[in-house]
Amino acid sequence: MGEEKGKIKILLVEDNYMNLVLVTEILTLHGYSIVDAKTGTEAITVFNKERPDLVLMDLHLPGMDGVTATRIIKADVKNKDIPILALTASGLEGEEESILSKGFDGYVSKPIEVQKLLDSISKGLGSC
Repeated sequence: MGEEKGKIKILLVEDNYMNLVLVTEILTLHGYSIVDAKTGTEAITVFNKERPDLVLMDLHLPGMDGVTATRIIKADVKNKDIPILALTASGLEGEEESILSKGFDGYVSKPIEVQKLLDSISKGLGSC
């Protein structure tokens, strides 16, 4: 089957299986097409192959972390308009500035709250 035209593709980079399943289910139910990666290195490979519309990047990944993977992706000028949102368990007050300074376009706190996730994605897509 061919991919549906007009469907927004999101790259979900998450090494925790339960989080991967949960976020994939939520986003699929809301009409998004999901591709995934479980490490920073895999994220770069999948990103370059799939050219997603938006990336949800876990910060803490085995091997290369999400910050490094994001910097590598954003270093290529043709990727600068693709929003990358950090997935983080440390969504503490005042941490947003620190996350944004690392090259992310926004963030989603864990545990995942469905409406906040969807709002963050809409906001991220609106900025491109």
